[in-house]
Amino acid sequence: MIDETRILKNLKEFSFPRLSGTKFEKISFNIAKQKVEDLNLTPKIQEFSFSTFYSRIYPKISLSLLSWLLVVIFLNIQPIFTIVNLFLIFILILILILLTRNPEKLKIGRQYHSQNLFVNIPSQFKNRTSDNNIFLFSHLDSKGQAFSIKIRIQLYYIWIISFPLCLLINILNYFVFFEDILLLYIFAILILIINCVTTVIIWLNTTNNKSKGAIDNASGISCVLEILQYYSDPENRLKNYDLCFVFTGAEESGTMGIRNFYKNIKHYDRNKTFIINFDSIAKRVVLWDHGLLNNKYFKSNNYILENKDIMSLEKTRRFYIGTYTDGLFLANKKFQGVGNGDKSSYNYIHSVNDDVDKIDLTLLRKLSQFYIILLNEVDINLNKQSKSAD
Repeated sequence: MIDETRILKNLKEFSFPRLSGTKFEKISFNIAKQKVEDLNLTPKIQEFSFSTFYSRIYPKISLSLLSWLLVVIFLNIQPIFTIVNLFLIFILILILILLTRNPEKLKIGRQYHSQNLFVNIPSQFKNRTSDNNIFLFSHLDSKGQAFSIKIRIQLYYIWIISFPLCLLINILNYFVFFEDILLLYIFAILILIINCVTTVIIWLNTTNNKSKGAIDNASGISCVLEILQYYSDPENRLKNYDLCFVFTGAEESGTMGIRNFYKNIKHYDRNKTFIINFDSIAKRVVLWDHGLLNNKYFKSNNYILENKDIMSLEKTRRFYIGTYTDGLFLANKKFQGVGNGDKSSYNYIHSVNDDVDKIDLTLLRKLSQFYIILLNEVDINLNKQSKSAD
């Protein structure tokens, strides 16, 4: 059913630097397209253009403006200086927020080209009137950075903690006058320095095309392709759900692929549509559930328990510091589903160390097997409900 040798082959084929918007991402797109066509399936293509302003520049400018806000309040040189700076900071942040409300439409800076690849597997009972759909996602691009994702997350944590703390101290300073309490004054300066230094380091975290992206996200691509291989056989297709396998582009540039693909599914019934996202899987996998997994699916839950050494289940939060995925984007759009990832791999993601040797093939095989069990169980459960209704 699931072929570990084939998973390894696909994993190696997609493990090369493929920064979004470059010819290398296009190569990964062509490989995926050919693999879909080799299964006698006809994929669809969604072309789009995007700017990297939202993913690479916007966060740095925003953090810099807020850090400067702290400096201005702390210095409190003259009322006019303070008021003018506060006004300019407010206006600039407001402009940035308005510009980035729909980042996929941004035309600031150089425009890059990317594409989504997707293929539909209709249910066996396609002639029935049904809006039941299950989407399986993985992204085709990769990126390297000066710092690994673990360091980047730590930097954002430090910044987020230091900013409100420093802001509170500065506000209290107007009433308590810390200049008269030397220890508190030194503490205020220290927190301000930490915040400003963190902002500078974040600016230094430049993007490059040096990471092979085996974990992020050749692992996810390999799982989706393996599951597609299984359901490409007409005998294995679900009876009540249409499947759609989606390979998004430019995920590493502000999730531009899924933002464009969302136009195709935004009208779908959230009660009849599930999404499953595969992203960054190495030695373990966390199943971030947002409405798909429940106690009705006994085989699936037992499978997780049987493999608890490599699989665990958590509830999805709406916000994660320093990370954002296709799955989280759709979860915030109220779609039910599951995201798959591996927090223990954060030392390697977006670095030159993101290579095939960091991945447990047995895990990818078992994860693919798990989703075939789950999808079939979801399908059977709906079939039982339909018969009960009749």
